[in-house]
Amino acid sequence: MEQSFSGRIAVITGAASGIGHTVAHHFAERGGRIVGVDLNDRVGEIVATLPGSGHVGLVKNLADPAAASEAIDEAVAAVGVPHILVNSAGLALLDPAVSVAPDRWQLTMDVNLSGTFYMAQAAGRVMLEAGYGRIINLASQAAVIGLDQHAAYCASKAAVIGLTHVLSLEWARSGVTVNAVSPTVVETPLGKAAWAGEKGEKAKADIPVGRFAQPEEVAALIAFLAGDDAAMITGSNYLIDGGFTTV
Repeated sequence: MEQSFSGRIAVITGAASGIGHTVAHHFAERGGRIVGVDLNDRVGEIVATLPGSGHVGLVKNLADPAAASEAIDEAVAAVGVPHILVNSAGLALLDPAVSVAPDRWQLTMDVNLSGTFYMAQAAGRVMLEAGYGRIINLASQAAVIGLDQHAAYCASKAAVIGLTHVLSLEWARSGVTVNAVSPTVVETPLGKAAWAGEKGEKAKADIPVGRFAQPEEVAALIAFLAGDDAAMITGSNYLIDGGFTTV
């Protein structure tokens, strides 16, 4: 039986594009009500096109520590206490380690790590009071292996997994689970563009299954972790990498 999210409110960061948008569509198709949080000022228009109705778009810059509390407060006021938070917003600024500029390092940490923490913290406060919550953080295979020119990105995503462990430990007895999902390259429009041509073919050849991940595959795992059947799963990091990190 297909999982239903009827009556469930899902806050999804990065919902205007990429994995976040696919996740939003996946939940909406199954009856969920979406609060999309994104830097893109068209996020309201974009989530309005999702299946169902009553979806809300919030324009927020998650590099600002105040943005997360604002987003959750506005979500609660508009549609109610969220049942689900998916932290999908992120960026990858690639540089050789010896030449990572301080501003690029800090921005990566502000969005990928601090943005994830502050959203989880703000959502956690209302979820803990409600006695129920599902938080899924997007990490990356780069959280568990080293990748060339990914010093800031790898560090930020490894920290997301560490954060996931702590939050899961603190919140488990209050009915709030916290897990991480770590994909390899995902064939979003940006992913396809970034890994086109010879570079992409070589990367695919290094993955045992011989291909990159599809956004829908990532969304399906996130949806499972967001459902009631996953109530016993918390503090885990799930790799979606076609066996790459086992090689």
